[in-house]
Amino acid sequence: MRLPAAAATIGLLLAAAIAVPVLNLAVPASSAVHVPTWAVSLVGKYLCYAMLALSIDLIWGYCGILSLGHGAFFALGGYAIGMHLMRQIGSRGVYGHPDLPDFMVFLNWKELPWYWHGFDNFAFALAMVAFVPGLLAFVFGWFAFRSRVTGVYLSIISQALTFALMLAFFRNDMGFGGNNGLTDFKDILGYGLQDDVTRAALFALTALTLAAVYGVCRWIVGSRLGQVLVAIRDAESRVRFLGYRVEFFKLFVFVVSAVIAGIAGALYVPQVGIINPSEFAPAASIEAVIWVAVGGRGTLHGAILGAILVNYAKTFLTGSLPEIWLFALGALFVAVTLFMPRGIVGSLSGRADRRPSPAVTAEAPEAAARAPAARPDPAAP
Repeated sequence: MRLPAAAATIGLLLAAAIAVPVLNLAVPASSAVHVPTWAVSLVGKYLCYAMLALSIDLIWGYCGILSLGHGAFFALGGYAIGMHLMRQIGSRGVYGHPDLPDFMVFLNWKELPWYWHGFDNFAFALAMVAFVPGLLAFVFGWFAFRSRVTGVYLSIISQALTFALMLAFFRNDMGFGGNNGLTDFKDILGYGLQDDVTRAALFALTALTLAAVYGVCRWIVGSRLGQVLVAIRDAESRVRFLGYRVEFFKLFVFVVSAVIAGIAGALYVPQVGIINPSEFAPAASIEAVIWVAVGGRGTLHGAILGAILVNYAKTFLTGSLPEIWLFALGALFVAVTLFMPRGIVGSLSGRADRRPSPAVTAEAPEAAARAPAARPDPAAP
């Protein structure tokens, strides 16, 4: 019996959350099944990207909202946890200032900006990871959806939003490190970020969080709310005619998606050790949309698969053939659009649905033999 896709996806993530840290920490490096620490961090980064892709698939695959600026929510979540990590450095920085991060001392800042206060508390930083992207998504969605901005116009506006944030965060006077961003993190909750145990724990936390987020998304799309979202995607005017407040449904799922992207960014930063304005770049958001398209829009687990496969290919090609990576990415997107418009998972599911059941195939001749012969129609000439 074939396991449902949801159970299989969650099972694989839970297994990875246990197996990878064990193979990294408990298995000696000389063993063939040992997972090196660099691979733990790399795959952990892939899982963060998978969570971002999942947030995009929730709104694009099931509600028809194509956001080309979702990298903004990812980056804001990353900056929120990055500010906490910078506050934890304290006097261990290059300049030894107990309150100001090194880049502020270098730029002759005299005191900590008001919006940095509170980030020395881990619980406050976690709250901001969800609150800041959610608030931005609420404000943006409130005006966009109430004004009935849809389709390519919404995509362009979302892209303009992330581009404007990128330009703002590049400024040194914004207080976020300018083009260098936030880096040189030391520890999190007292555990060194360079320790193998910490990296393994962050990987396990990322895999478990991705499994939980996938479960929440699967519950949403499988509920009556999900049915309304799909109806809005397929025939928004008809749903509005039936009396549904379409803008409220869109706003809700858009905010949930932004919070998921913020959580992904917060898990990403401690594992890669840096967050800078390049995460706001429109190209990063467009690339995330390609992950979803390659894996399979409207499948959820396809978005996870697409993010992992494309980023693995990116890692391989940028190391072996860096000059052709962008061409390969463009060719991949064109090929998927032309030959696999439903993505990898969608195409495989479609073939499985068209394949006849073995039981039906075996019973077909017997059923035909048992069926009575067709009687001639008396009215026929």
